[in-house]
Amino acid sequence: MTEAHPNRWSIVLAFGLVYVFWGSTYLGIAIAVEHLPPALMCATRFLIAGILMLAYCGLRGRRIHYRPRQLWHMAVVGTLLLMGGNLTLSYAERVLPSGLSALLIAVTPLWFLVLDAWLLGDHRISRRGLAGLALGIVGMVVLLWPKLTAAGSIGHRELWLSLSLLAGSFSWALGSVLSMVWQSGEDPFSSTAWQVLFAGVANLIFAVLNRDFSRVVWSARGIGAVLYLVVGGSWIGYTSYIWLLRHAPSSKVSTYAYVNPVVAVFLGWLVLDEPLDRYILMGSAIIVASVILVTSAKITTKTAAEEMPAVETAGD
Repeated sequence: MTEAHPNRWSIVLAFGLVYVFWGSTYLGIAIAVEHLPPALMCATRFLIAGILMLAYCGLRGRRIHYRPRQLWHMAVVGTLLLMGGNLTLSYAERVLPSGLSALLIAVTPLWFLVLDAWLLGDHRISRRGLAGLALGIVGMVVLLWPKLTAAGSIGHRELWLSLSLLAGSFSWALGSVLSMVWQSGEDPFSSTAWQVLFAGVANLIFAVLNRDFSRVVWSARGIGAVLYLVVGGSWIGYTSYIWLLRHAPSSKVSTYAYVNPVVAVFLGWLVLDEPLDRYILMGSAIIVASVILVTSAKITTKTAAEEMPAVETAGD
């Protein structure tokens, strides 16, 4: 029941939902992890969202039964996106400002570019794309410079958490590319529900092993943040994102990564009084410029002759 040719306004609306709601989820996560352990928070969020989304799809007559191989693909994609990506972010935001976390996640399109070339195999990285990759590295160094030069243990802890966000953004990009590679006619909404549900189970297993239930503090503020993440982040934002992956080029979909930080930095400053220093301002400007370079770079498709191995003739 996928849309073969969605109209332009459907795509514009989906982009707007991803930009706004995902930009605000950094603030929601920062508030939620003040009261709930990260893995338990992610498990609660994704289990509630996944179960209700799947029930809704079933009641509306959407396809929810899939072959074991398809379910396995959904489990892998959901875990890479919502555990590898979001759980890492949730742990980092216990220490790092939400705005800084969003800026570090902004390197995701750089991973998209590399993984598109490696996994899809039919794209070549242009000079502009390579320049964007190099500029992104410079932006990361500027953004993390206070942590790289800090002598105290707090500075080093922030540095390692910042680096973990880069790994989490790679996990997110890998899951996104695999989602495009593995799609085989699944309903985008029910497959999203399965991905969210599998991610909830994976996070719950981690939460149990990490004994998160013994450290949980339920509060109205924490519960409210989780409910917002369920509705705004999972139901609206994530569903719109998966839908866009099926109807727009990944390089365009990944533009959320340089819009969301603007929203996140503003909300973090407005609600949580997060600081804005010159390293954040300079680093964010460089990263945004690098992502714009990457996403605007011309994608060169390899020709069949380039993809075919050379064959020696008998006379050579």
